[in-house]
Amino acid sequence: MVLEAIRFARRKDSREPSASLEILDQLLLPHRTSYFRISTCEDAHHAIKQMQVRGAPAIAIVAALALATELTQADSESVQIPDSVERTADLIGTRLDYLKTSRPTAVNLSDAVGKLKKVADQAATAANATPASVVEAYVNAAERMLVDDVSDNKAIGEHGAAWIEHNTTAGVQRSKDPKQGLQVLTHCNTGSLATAGYGTALGVIRSLRSRDMLTHAYCSETRPYNQGSRLTAYELVHDQIPATLITDSMAASLLAREGTSLAAIVVGADRVAANGDTANKIGTYSLAVLARHHGVKFLVAAPRTTIDLSTPSGDQIVIEQRAADEVTKIKGPRISAVGQILIDEEPATINVAATGIDVWNPAFDITPAALIDGVITECGVVEKSDGRFDFQSLFTGH
Repeated sequence: MVLEAIRFARRKDSREPSASLEILDQLLLPHRTSYFRISTCEDAHHAIKQMQVRGAPAIAIVAALALATELTQADSESVQIPDSVERTADLIGTRLDYLKTSRPTAVNLSDAVGKLKKVADQAATAANATPASVVEAYVNAAERMLVDDVSDNKAIGEHGAAWIEHNTTAGVQRSKDPKQGLQVLTHCNTGSLATAGYGTALGVIRSLRSRDMLTHAYCSETRPYNQGSRLTAYELVHDQIPATLITDSMAASLLAREGTSLAAIVVGADRVAANGDTANKIGTYSLAVLARHHGVKFLVAAPRTTIDLSTPSGDQIVIEQRAADEVTKIKGPRISAVGQILIDEEPATINVAATGIDVWNPAFDITPAALIDGVITECGVVEKSDGRFDFQSLFTGH
């Protein structure tokens, strides 16, 4: 069964169709599976800010669908549909701008906001347009993003798997001899929980596994929020992919031990600048440095919407600063005297740092393009030419 982090449904059998949105609360994973309803943009903003939903593609989709849900609630107190098409389009734009403030680093959200604003504006100028038709055009476009993301992720997985098979020592050796091992290391969470389904970097791992190429996956814990140990490990176990969890500080020793059998490090991205500099979860940069030293390929897997041609380099990317509590405290389920997880009890929060210590907690870091071997998109793998990435061809005709 495929993991489903976003549940969206529309009722089309009534005179005024309505929508409903539920998301999987990722703060409770991996010990408790609980969905909660998103009815308004404020609900979505809070869920994104609190990291109940995270992952650049998933954030954009939840934000888009939250407004779709809000707009279709005829009795909603949070928003009233104006009586003109122009004001309806303006309302949609204002609500989208509000949602964009929930996560400034993830360019997918900004990209989705821009596209959906254009949909609303074009619908408002159509012949015989009504406020209802503008809303319907928006909702259809938001729903389409959910569907398109899954197909894009599967294409990313296939392109990435094929590249690793043909461009890494482990890939070439395993193609010739099935007894040879092929391992991949990933960081943070980039799977079904971070997208509409299948995943980006974790999608590459899934595709390698389906090709019978992957023999083992490694995931780093991804401190301080532990998306690797809580979420990626959860997905790998769910899919029955042979995998091992390591702490972030073990990566160098792992690469030194595994040698050429570790084919690549594959990560996701929250924003890729025009020159290829990539913002991703904190700890990504150090993995890229380690990969270069050990001769391991370093790949970024992300849809085209993550590539921001308006941002020249990583110097212009705003890095979100998170609360000190994420570093100084940890939260998890209580354990009984015999080691049993007490799921029904309230989780415990404990302090793990000296009281009063200052904390620096950036959510992301910037990996220079020079350390990246390829950017895997739904259109193929972009490699450097003469030492530079050129993403322009990805957008030709789009």
